[in-house]
Amino acid sequence: MRNHLFRSAILLALALTLNGCNTVGGLGEDLQILGEKMEQKADQVYSGDRY
Repeated sequence: MRNHLFRSAILLALALTLNGCNTVGGLGEDLQILGEKMEQKADQVYSGDRY
């Protein structure tokens, strides 16, 4: 039962995520933007500017 609930939650989260992107290309663009933001934040932390 617990395993079934966990799988259902994962599938729901995946469906909502993919629905927000609309296409696989959109998902790629979203992931690219996320990567850029993470890189910018890492550069800030590395340079000592945390915020």
